[in-house]
Amino acid sequence: MKRKTKGWLIGGALAVVVLGTGAYTWSNDYLGNNIDIEGVIPADAGAASPSSSAGSSAEPGASASSSAASGATVTGEQLNGNWTISEGSKLYLSVTTSRETVNFVDEAVSGSWALNVDDASQTSAEGKIDMASLDSGNGQRDGHVKGEEYLNVSEFPEATFQATSFEGLPAEWTEGSASDFKMTGTLTVRGVEKEVTFDAKTMYRDGQVLLSGTAIVTFADFGMENPHSVVLDTENDLSVQLELVLDKA
Repeated sequence: MKRKTKGWLIGGALAVVVLGTGAYTWSNDYLGNNIDIEGVIPADAGAASPSSSAGSSAEPGASASSSAASGATVTGEQLNGNWTISEGSKLYLSVTTSRETVNFVDEAVSGSWALNVDDASQTSAEGKIDMASLDSGNGQRDGHVKGEEYLNVSEFPEATFQATSFEGLPAEWTEGSASDFKMTGTLTVRGVEKEVTFDAKTMYRDGQVLLSGTAIVTFADFGMENPHSVVLDTENDLSVQLELVLDKA
């Protein structure tokens, strides 16, 4: 009997270790961050990134020579006109828990920017995001976030942004150099409108306009409750980060 009892004890201990390890792995995958933020403007492009606090990194594969300022003046003829959000553009949503910051990425971003560097009042921008494409690297978590309690994607499949004003948009641009500005407009999520201001920077490089900007909103701004749980505390603030690549139309 002692030998059998000892065997059961050893077997039970092994089961606890195996099950405990599995539970930790599941918890780490479900609660942890699986998405790294990739900035479209290289870190060595001059101005500090407004999204650095959210953990963004330089554009993947960008070399120092390709991202450094060439010194060439970019003309109004090159800049003024209509620009279209193109491949490589992304929207990130980030929420900070008592464990870490969790990022969601959405590559289904579309829209346009009518740029006029001679008269900022004539500049406009609009964007649209397919919320069904939002991805945190965990399907179960994504399904919960897209459900009725939060984003309610089945009823509100798109989020939109309509810019209303631009502050500090440069009149003179230099190839490869980043400039800081502020972009204010209306962000609509779940059918709820909220005025937000993006702390942003922009750059012209290789015939494209790059834009990186971050705004802070809260769950309550769009009629959602903070998803506190018995496992994690969640901050009320949400970071909305744009990383856009635009081609001239």
